[in-house]
Amino acid sequence: MNISIIDLSIIALYLVGITIIGIWAGGGFKKQTSNNYFLAGRSLGWGVVGASLFASNISTVHIVGFAESGFTSGLSDGIFEWMAIPCLVFLGVFIAPFYFRNNVQTIPQYFERRFDGASRTFMVIFAILTALLIHIGISLYAGATIMKEFFGLDQLWGVLLISFLTALYTIVGGLKAVAVTESIQSVMLLGGSILITLFGIAMLPEAGITSFELFRSEIKPGSLSMLRSDATVAQTGGIPWYAVFLGYPVLGIWYWFTDQTIVQRALGSRSENDARIGPMFTAVLKLAPVFFMLLPGLLAYVLFRDEINAAGTGQTFSILVAKLLPVGLAGLVIASLLAALMSSVAAALNSSSTLVSMDIVKRMNPSIDDDKLVWIGKVTTFLVMVIAILFSLVAGAKGGSIITIVNSIGSSIAPSISAVFILGYFWKRGTKEAAKVTFGVGLVLGVLMFVLDFPNAAGVKLITDTWGIIFMMQAWWGFVFCCAVFVVVSYLTPAPTAEQQALSFTAKAYFDKIKSIADYRIIGIGVMVLLIVLWAAIELIA
Repeated sequence: MNISIIDLSIIALYLVGITIIGIWAGGGFKKQTSNNYFLAGRSLGWGVVGASLFASNISTVHIVGFAESGFTSGLSDGIFEWMAIPCLVFLGVFIAPFYFRNNVQTIPQYFERRFDGASRTFMVIFAILTALLIHIGISLYAGATIMKEFFGLDQLWGVLLISFLTALYTIVGGLKAVAVTESIQSVMLLGGSILITLFGIAMLPEAGITSFELFRSEIKPGSLSMLRSDATVAQTGGIPWYAVFLGYPVLGIWYWFTDQTIVQRALGSRSENDARIGPMFTAVLKLAPVFFMLLPGLLAYVLFRDEINAAGTGQTFSILVAKLLPVGLAGLVIASLLAALMSSVAAALNSSSTLVSMDIVKRMNPSIDDDKLVWIGKVTTFLVMVIAILFSLVAGAKGGSIITIVNSIGSSIAPSISAVFILGYFWKRGTKEAAKVTFGVGLVLGVLMFVLDFPNAAGVKLITDTWGIIFMMQAWWGFVFCCAVFVVVSYLTPAPTAEQQALSFTAKAYFDKIKSIADYRIIGIGVMVLLIVLWAAIELIA
């Protein structure tokens, strides 16, 4: 794709501007306390928390991948975005305020207080590997690939450029810098996606599409539906609705409730109410990808079908930008791609430094000087960035096969983490012995599932293709098994201490009198009603 000088200038201005804003938001090069550096001094309002959560979650892979998915299978993948909304409402109503109220600084710290040190160690190792390999390494690999496609920039230089700028403001400013820049980047993400959608809709009449009925006649049958049966999946692609409804919550509990990279924004909230409302604001923002990231793929199917089929469906997004957007706006949209990349990387860098500093260094040396702890956090950020760069380059050299392996292993372990967390949170009888056994069994089960489902020479996966148990159902059955292990072992071992039981759910706070329409319970119900209404409307017209 040929980029104009004006577009390149806009992109360069954005990169420099967001770096300067990040350094400024983090207090410049002033001395910071560990509370300020790792938790933004607990000063984040709900708007920043919500926008930051959204930007942390939406990566470059989402934007480009959703355009391709919209082209090939319609709105099917939107079910993952909208299934995240109940998780986010749950996070806002129950989990985030619980963490805030109990002064939780890291998720592994909570696991130690609720269970024991072994559980904390397991969570630290898994969280750091997840941040390093998945959140940063894979994001850099995907981002460098896209930069090569748009700018012709060598993968090495693409990785180094984005890494340097992102690491600079993250190292200097900590969580405050990350959260503020992510808020700006979420605006860029949505703005760029909305531009493509509006220009695509505006071009429909030129293609003879002057009504919704004509548009629907031009796309594959069932493309507008997100709820797909086995029969529909065979025709249009996607995943059966029941598999997503059962499997997504398993991955959602791990990702939205226990992933330090995601939850850290809520931990930095300035009040319990901000910790509640922030995730609900994210839930509202999660409605957008269906309309502004997947729908453009459907528009591309109608407008540029032959050209995209000839070039390859992976080119859907770049063809949309080249065909729809004038000079200047194309630069803004490409800048939004970089915004998605930088926000994902910055979030994981900051969480990694927090985990190493608070869960490893401070745990080993509780009396460590605060200034030294912050310094260790900054050094950790730099080292993690270097390792992630090396991983992304190796992944690129291997053609992406390493990425598939890393993603599969990460998702295989999620059922045990989700089982231990959700049962430990809601069930006071859950024991530390049960947590350790479940983590161990879950790890073995996850590795076994990964090995059995790894494609053979013919590309056949034993569990998925031969046994007919697709990815989401594997997550569900793994979760059910881990829950059973946790319950059985809990009953066979001594009950937790009173202090440990106090770190489980209590219903008392949720029956307080509702004092205004801005009450978190009213907002949560409102978000869920909005989701149901929009989903029903889409399925009715599909």
